[in-house]
Amino acid sequence: MQKKILYLMPGMAASPKIFELLKFPTSISIVYLKWISPIKDESLSDYAYRISKYITTKNPILLGVSFGGVLVQEISKIIKCEKVFIVSSIKSKKELPVTMKMAKHTKIHKLFPMQWIENIENLALFVFGDSIRFRVGLYKKYLSERDPDYLSWSINSLVNWDQEYILENVTHIHGKKDNIFPINQIKKPVIEIEGEHAIILTQANWFNENLPKLLAEP
Repeated sequence: MQKKILYLMPGMAASPKIFELLKFPTSISIVYLKWISPIKDESLSDYAYRISKYITTKNPILLGVSFGGVLVQEISKIIKCEKVFIVSSIKSKKELPVTMKMAKHTKIHKLFPMQWIENIENLALFVFGDSIRFRVGLYKKYLSERDPDYLSWSINSLVNWDQEYILENVTHIHGKKDNIFPINQIKKPVIEIEGEHAIILTQANWFNENLPKLLAEP
């Protein structure tokens, strides 16, 4: 039987280490994607095109976490994918929290001092959510992308994501207590599980048990 190829894209500022607790059967081959430096004023679609060049498999399966989930959806518009999984993410701009919708119109996010988010503790809280406040030291190792230009581009791209409708073939897995993308803003279809924004780490056992089954579904 031909192996399935699963490409994993981490969340904003995070490295592929966030997937280290996941275990997959031998029938699934894993390829880790990582963030590259954006070009000045680069659109998200152009960035997705550049990342897509690292995907060499025909009809791949993609999984992205948080902002990485937004990115893999953009990639799926460029190359044909067998399936797309998003974790702790959003399927359209309608699912953005109110604060981010306001930021799009007020441009207040452009006033963020990047020195604030360059602070590793602030960055960990921003990326993984407030629930990790007492374990922030544990989560620091997962943050590899701290360049202020990259962070500014990422925040701006997320706030201004202009996806109107839900793409076909997207499976959405989301924590019931996610405090970055609140569940009450998330439209169906969605698989709700226990946990907050960092479920790819805190609910690894759920993914180890259920993700292979989801991958096997036609």
